[in-house]
Amino acid sequence: MMRFSSKTLGLRARYGIRGLFTILVLSVTAWPQTAISVPGSAAPQSEAAKDSLGRTTPRGTVLGFLSAAQKKEYDVAAEYLNTRSRGDAAATLAHQLSVVLDQRLPARLNELSDKPEGSLWDPLNPDHDLVGTIPSDDGDVQILLERVSRGKSRPVWLFSSKTLDAIPNLYEEVEALNVDTVLPGFLVSTRMFGIQLFEWVAIFLGLPCLYLFTGLLNRLFGSLIVHARRSTGSRREPSNPEILHKPTRLLLIALVITWLRPKIGLSLLARQFWGSTAMVMAVAAMVWVLILLSGHVEEYTSRRLRQRNLAGTASVLRLTRRIIDLLLVFAGVLVILHYFGVNPTAALAGLGVGGIAVALAAQKTLENVIGGISLIFDQVVRVGDTLKVGDTFGTVEEIGLRSTRIRTLDRTMVSVPNGQVASMALETFSARDKFWFHPMICLRYETTSEQMRSVVKGIRNLLLEDHSIERTSVRARFLAVGSSSLDVEVFAYLYASDVNAFLEIQERLLISIMEVIQEAGTELALPSQTLYVVDQPTSRASSIGGRAQVFPSGSERINPNPAGKSA
Repeated sequence: MMRFSSKTLGLRARYGIRGLFTILVLSVTAWPQTAISVPGSAAPQSEAAKDSLGRTTPRGTVLGFLSAAQKKEYDVAAEYLNTRSRGDAAATLAHQLSVVLDQRLPARLNELSDKPEGSLWDPLNPDHDLVGTIPSDDGDVQILLERVSRGKSRPVWLFSSKTLDAIPNLYEEVEALNVDTVLPGFLVSTRMFGIQLFEWVAIFLGLPCLYLFTGLLNRLFGSLIVHARRSTGSRREPSNPEILHKPTRLLLIALVITWLRPKIGLSLLARQFWGSTAMVMAVAAMVWVLILLSGHVEEYTSRRLRQRNLAGTASVLRLTRRIIDLLLVFAGVLVILHYFGVNPTAALAGLGVGGIAVALAAQKTLENVIGGISLIFDQVVRVGDTLKVGDTFGTVEEIGLRSTRIRTLDRTMVSVPNGQVASMALETFSARDKFWFHPMICLRYETTSEQMRSVVKGIRNLLLEDHSIERTSVRARFLAVGSSSLDVEVFAYLYASDVNAFLEIQERLLISIMEVIQEAGTELALPSQTLYVVDQPTSRASSIGGRAQVFPSGSERINPNPAGKSA
């Protein structure tokens, strides 16, 4: 089995995670843009299209309010408030609410309900939904939405009047460092796809620099460990020890983002974006770590199995590891989808139907794979075995998941599907514990009874005195009178390590049997017939139209009376 070093495992995991991480980060990057554009676009449901501001769901109300406040359209933002104030008073209240939400509201917008009936947070008050809780000097303040019916139109979700009463006091307590006052104006005012320019700079410049910084920390720690080992006289000095593995560095970046996010006065959407980014990076790092761990487990298990002469399990271990890796990536994707509020039920159902279709289409392939797994675990066939499968005879060189490769005596390679190997009768010659010695000795007809007794006794004594033969299986008998010989059967099982050793012992025994036959004064028979001719007058035979007949005994005679009449 191929051994995988830590560097190879790291490269595999890195290339496997890179595509997933890129897709997830791009989806997170586009999240604020999608969220902000919700109120201005038509909702997918027919009921949501009744309200032009998208206030038919709690999520639509919150995102619509934040979108209007971000554009500084506070008169539009006031339409999301359940207040009796009008004009400038309502716009001022909307401005204060946007500042409080930007600075103090926990960034969990993805948990908001996207259903017209809400999340039913409080079953006793089904018309209320909770956005979040903000701590204040007077205690925690709940940011609530309430469903309000206005005339014949559909009910809409608005920020509750109870929440709006506490907003002025919360606005006075807001004391956070705002990046708008620290960064240059063009980095804050310039937006691309609804995202501020400084956030793009942080994504494409800050994150790579932070990752490179963790790489420098890794080298620094590695140098310190090498220096410490040299000072203690240790002989094992790795040239480049990796203290902070790549997934560990990625997880460290996610922790740094989580720690810095509440320290900087970012807007609610920016905090939501960076929180989602940190979460995606953490999930990707954990999946990466588990993939590396599965690779190390595979390497350790394969090494132990090779010590037990079970190298054929390498293919099963490789398949198992790939399945586990796919399941880990799939689980990570499900976690990401759940975090963003996407219901994966339809995708799972589609995968189930697709899996059935693939199973039906790949029926033969699955049959061979399952047959290969059964061969490996049952150990019916091992690498190096000499066997016969159907008309194929040779030595097994490799047992794969789909087929078994056999090297024939002509030095050709035959690949037999594992499904056939598992269903066919196998004759494994390497599994023999004893070898069958069974020659048939054919003596001439001229052999006398005394000579026959001497031959049989001599062969029996020869076999019993040989230490490589199982004594209980020895048999030497005058078996039959053949058509051209007297047949003596020799039967015995002998012990040998392999075929070559068996052939060597068999050669020695056959030579000794020939010596026994020579000492008895007889010889081995050849296939022959004896012709007996009876002398008759030539004229007589020709006058009566005589003909030759061959009798079953092998003799030939001249029949003087073919018609059966007397002369």
